Amino acid sequence: FINSTKSFIGIIPMMIAIIALVAIFQTYVTPKVISNFFGYSGISDIFLGTFIGAIANGHGSISFIIAEGLKEQNVSLYALSTFTPAWVSLGFIQLPAEVGVFGLKFTIIRNILAFLSTILIAYLTILTIGLFV
Repeated sequence: FINSTKSFIGIIPMMIAIIALVAIFQTYVTPKVISNFFGYSGISDIFLGTFIGAIANGHGSISFIIAEGLKEQNVSLYALSTFTPAWVSLGFIQLPAEVGVFGLKFTIIRNILAFLSTILIAYLTILTIGLFV
């Protein structure tokens, strides 16, 4: 119990910094700002959606609200279908804390698998929607 308490106290400053960075990003980077990056091609939208979702990072329920705002700005389904899972599963801002808690190897493997699954989810989403539209 004492070791885990010391470990928890040790990561508190990093957690506060991560929460502050995410809050600042979510405050100043609106869906309208994000939408300016999209619309050039399906492939670029997929990678930009993944990258922006990974940087922004937040709670899953918020990602749907932001995705709705992006959809109203006519952002492609490619971008939306990668942005939402990347927002939840990838987190570039929290990498230092994750490495500190789980180790470098685990963090790299988890983020690579999350990145690949995000791309797979986007492809399957587009394929599925295409079947029903």
